Amino acid sequence: MRLRPNPARSSLLPRKRKEMLQQMQGAEVIGSSSSSTLREELEQSIGVGEEEQKAAGANGFSLKSLLWHGGSAWDAWFSCASNQVAQVLLTLPYSFSQMGMASGVILQIFYGFMGSWTAYLISVLYIEYRSRKEKENVSFENHIIQWFEVLDGLLGPTSKAIGLAFNCSLLLFGSVIQLIACASNIYYINDRLDKRTWTYIFGACCATTVFIPSYQNYRVWSFLGLGMTTYTAWYLTISAVVHGQVDGVTHSGPTKPVLYFTGATNILYTFGGHAITVEIMHAMWKPQKFKYLYLLATLYVFTLTLPSAATVYWAFGDQLLTHSNAFSLLPRSGWRDVAVILMLIHQFITFGFACTPLYFVWEKLIGMHGTKSIFLRAVVRLPVVVPIWFLAIIFPFFGPINSAVGALLVSFAVYIVPTVAHILTFRTPAARQNAAEKPPFFLPSWTGMFVLNVFIAGWVLVVGFGLGGWSSIANLVKQVDTFGLFAKCYQCPKRQPRPAGGPQQLPH
Repeated sequence: MRLRPNPARSSLLPRKRKEMLQQMQGAEVIGSSSSSTLREELEQSIGVGEEEQKAAGANGFSLKSLLWHGGSAWDAWFSCASNQVAQVLLTLPYSFSQMGMASGVILQIFYGFMGSWTAYLISVLYIEYRSRKEKENVSFENHIIQWFEVLDGLLGPTSKAIGLAFNCSLLLFGSVIQLIACASNIYYINDRLDKRTWTYIFGACCATTVFIPSYQNYRVWSFLGLGMTTYTAWYLTISAVVHGQVDGVTHSGPTKPVLYFTGATNILYTFGGHAITVEIMHAMWKPQKFKYLYLLATLYVFTLTLPSAATVYWAFGDQLLTHSNAFSLLPRSGWRDVAVILMLIHQFITFGFACTPLYFVWEKLIGMHGTKSIFLRAVVRLPVVVPIWFLAIIFPFFGPINSAVGALLVSFAVYIVPTVAHILTFRTPAARQNAAEKPPFFLPSWTGMFVLNVFIAGWVLVVGFGLGGWSSIANLVKQVDTFGLFAKCYQCPKRQPRPAGGPQQLPH
């Protein structure tokens, strides 16, 4: 079934947009190569940023549009890579100390490719959902498709409820972790305030993300964010090599199953950043190009996570078992201060990445999703930030909380649910025959895809959720017993007695 463009709507499009439609006729589109489908694809793009497009069309070029309104494949790649590696970069050496060097490297690669596969499945399901809705002449103008809506359209309300519960919980605690990381990092530059106070401050700063409408408007932030994590990763690598091994360094991991599986679930969390895949795809001008972008982003992320985690663990060994933040062991210097500041900025960006889908869900719940006023949307989004702020103060356990979230939420939200949803969606011969996306060239068999999906779902259920959940919860309970809920300054070094006649000193 071919979709026919609505002349009334086309006449309202800006001149620049009409020219784009004419130039792009005949291009590949979802489920069809017809130009009319592409025209509908563009006409159905989310309405956020419409004013910027109009301004660009009137003036021929707009710096605001260039920096603010992105929807290309490059924009999506930067968003995926920037979001995938954030504060977890600082906890991976801690995971290596729990697991040992060999297991740390192997599981990074294993979970990296596993995450890329499930992100691919999510993209396929989005395209299938979008294709079916296009055949029904459904318009998504001023509406951003989300993962739970894809599950609802393909599998029904039960799947929608499951997807909504796991994704919202994951993104909620993902935002919490960013706030905790901000307080943990800034403490290594300015220890005059405790980490809880820093959490109050950065909670207020991160609340400003309510003014960013959608992922299309993260264009410059995604680019800068990836540059910031790249600097930090290579700072960790070079600084650890230059520092060399500490005296008497030992590398005894793994020593206990609870530590081993806690470290493994942190790595599972590292490569489970694709809970926002659908929202990123919907922000693209041609979302069918997303299919392999997450894999390419993961390959780049490997160049950051593997060298930094391995070299820091090589230099400090078992000391990392009591130092979940890699900054805490590296000597203070101007280079380290720059890395801390860049990570703080990046965590602000990642907070926005994680929170934006929650903003969308809240807007839809209260009936404000179609509002075009940025300021009105910002006001109605503010209640979403409050529980995140509160949870970051209750559970300030930077490092252990990553593993708990990885085991209990990431395992289902971005590994088990997508694999099972893919199997159920294409379980019938008719669904496979009419699929908008056929099996990939490297696995050109539906049976092969289903077998791989079953393996991933089974592995993550047993190793990630089962063993990982047991170990991460045990470790989290230990942290609560040691430091208590609402800990004022988690893992802060004890202040030395004030020397006579001298200022109080704090060891670094």
